[in-house]
Amino acid sequence: MASYPLSEQMAAFVEKTLSFNSTDSSLAGMRQAYSEMCRAFTPPHPAGLEVVDLELAGVAVRAWQPPVPPPTNGWPCIVYLHGGGWVVGDLDSHDFICAELASVLGVLVIAVDYRLAPEHPFPAAFDDCLSVWRALRTGPFQLDPARTLVAGDSAGGNLAAALCLALRDAGEPAPCAQVLIYPGLGGDHRLSSRGECADAPLLSSSDLDCYHTLYLGGVRQPTAYAMPLLAADFSGLPPALIAVAQFDPLRDDGVLYAGRLNTAGVSAMLYYGQGLVHGCLRARGQVAEVDRLYETLLGYLADKTG
Repeated sequence: MASYPLSEQMAAFVEKTLSFNSTDSSLAGMRQAYSEMCRAFTPPHPAGLEVVDLELAGVAVRAWQPPVPPPTNGWPCIVYLHGGGWVVGDLDSHDFICAELASVLGVLVIAVDYRLAPEHPFPAAFDDCLSVWRALRTGPFQLDPARTLVAGDSAGGNLAAALCLALRDAGEPAPCAQVLIYPGLGGDHRLSSRGECADAPLLSSSDLDCYHTLYLGGVRQPTAYAMPLLAADFSGLPPALIAVAQFDPLRDDGVLYAGRLNTAGVSAMLYYGQGLVHGCLRARGQVAEVDRLYETLLGYLADKTG
């Protein structure tokens, strides 16, 4: 890892994360190892949060509700779409960030347990996220649409961007913002970050190719709903915060997407995470540069939901 000058704290985080890698390379083995790693980085819930599992439009979701009465206009809400290459991850894997967002911001957070590839390739995950978003407009929570946004990391960032494109194209009410954290948006394999970060810690370019193959499941010509950078038109989309990691083959996906949004007249803020690696959200409280990312993230979210 000599070509990636990580801080001591970040290097320690990477080492701990990699210690959960399984020798069992089967899908079940990979998912089990990922779940164990996630548990090791999941702190206890903040006091007072009400956590409820339910189904919306036939999709399992989890809601984190802060211990305050709902505002008269309805809850400000973050719909959170988890990462994991569309192949791993569930409602437990990203509990750490959903609980923190609900607690610190005093907002309702709803996570979507979308179907995973390769058993359920595109458009299954995308369809599930869209179905949940639409179902939320009629209940069971009273939401404030002017303060309801979508957020996601990695594959979840892809799904969040795709959701915004689909809602715009259908002329339906869109999120008040989209927050994409080191998203995979279908950038070209010739992007600089693919080569510069080919063997980056926690996500390599070959990992990326593998996840794409599993997600696309034989789709020969992906649409923008699978790979949002393929969109022909970026106008009329919700404002965005796009955070990228310096040492991540996906870095330039986010950089390019922010540029395309801004060119189309959409307000897009790009956070270029110096010294960050893919998947580093879990290093909250352990790595100074990750805590700086959270400051920006929480500040932006507070502004959009406050």
